[in-house]
This record gives sequence, C-alpha cells and structure tokens, in this order.
Amino acid sequence: MANRRAVDPGEMRAAVAAVRSWLDDDAQRPARPELAAAVRLSLRTLEQVAPGNSVEVRVPPFAAVQCIAGPRHTRGTPPNVVETDARTWLLLATGRLTWSEAVDRGALTASGTRADVSQWLPLVRVDG
Repeated sequence: MANRRAVDPGEMRAAVAAVRSWLDDDAQRPARPELAAAVRLSLRTLEQVAPGNSVEVRVPPFAAVQCIAGPRHTRGTPPNVVETDARTWLLLATGRLTWSEAVDRGALTASGTRADVSQWLPLVRVDG
C-alpha cells in the first residue's frame, strides 16, 4: 500500500464537527460526502497514531485501515478485525461511547487478541 499523506488534525476535527449534530441525534443524518469524510479522516488518524498491520478496522462502506504493531497479514481475512457502522465509529472516535459500551450493545465486532483499539480512543473531542 502506498504511503498516504498525513491527516491534518484541523481537517479531521472539522470533518467530525460537521457531523456532530448526528452524533447527538441520529435523526439528523448528514449528507453522505460529509459522513464519508469524517469516517475516513478519523480512521486514517487511527492508522497514524497506532501504526502497524496487525489489526484491520472496517467501517463499511466508507473505509478500512490497518493499524497496531504486530504480526503482519498479507492474504485473506486478517486474524484481528474490528467492524462497526459509521455512527458507532464516530461515537468511539469522539469519546461519546466507550469500547465496552459498544461491545455490550453489539454495535461492533472485534475478533482476535489484538483487536481492542480502545487505548487509542478517543481521537478527537468536538463537544460544545
């Protein structure tokens, strides 16, 4: 995979702030391009702060990244996978939902011994 340009923290914060009302009230669904930008930039931020290839974090249909140092996988389904929806991911990324709450609600699946990425969350605060 080619190296990507580093995520500008201000750009990521602005993208997530643009969907903040949806995080407060899920009836306020943002436009798809705004939602995609918030998810992609926050996932890429996770990829930067926890570099590696041992865990794949998936937020379909928007993006998937590999992160966390450890054994690298090259083919097929990786042994450590996190998958969730866009709203749950952004709630986790902003600290409005904890990892354990998301797991307890069944809002995300995490398989593998390295799949818990909670120590790198939240990635951004956009309150108030």
